[in-house]
Amino acid sequence: MNKKIIVIAGYLASGKSTFATRLSKEINVPYLVKDTFKAAICASIPVTNREESRRMSAATFDAIAYVAERLMETGYPLIIEGNFMMGGHKKINEGETIRRLIEKYGYASLTYIFWGDIRVMCDRFNARDELPERGQANRLFSALSYENGEKWLPPLGEFTVGGKTVKVDTTDYKTVDYRGLIDTAKIFLESE
Repeated sequence: MNKKIIVIAGYLASGKSTFATRLSKEINVPYLVKDTFKAAICASIPVTNREESRRMSAATFDAIAYVAERLMETGYPLIIEGNFMMGGHKKINEGETIRRLIEKYGYASLTYIFWGDIRVMCDRFNARDELPERGQANRLFSALSYENGEKWLPPLGEFTVGGKTVKVDTTDYKTVDYRGLIDTAKIFLESE
């Protein structure tokens, strides 16, 4: 058994999902990505506005927490990814739920927090939001402006589930040491 969890959290459009997918393949650990999980849940449920999307986001997190707990009961490692919230932001406390699961099952955790310049994240999100592969369930249903960017990009200093935290500035993807981040995860998994 290897009771380890890797949490990939952070801003919208910061490259979290792409990294989670790559990391999973490199270290052979299952992953749960919030946006793709939500798209699968909503495949046969029409989502036509932001309020419906918000409700489905909450249901998606509940489903991810359920699946994560089932995996943690077995003692095997896993990766979870999403723009997880801590308490005080929209009255959602996904981080606290993750922290409680870590404590309940005696897991060690490694958290990557992806962040960057808010203007860059807003531009990326808006470009991505219109892509067909994004799916209706993950749409914001309005452009993310620089002014309201902070509403959707909460202060990440508040996010903690315990364990080691690595902050990753993805303002410019070309400057990110992805190999180093993967090596950090490998060392984490191999440690006692």
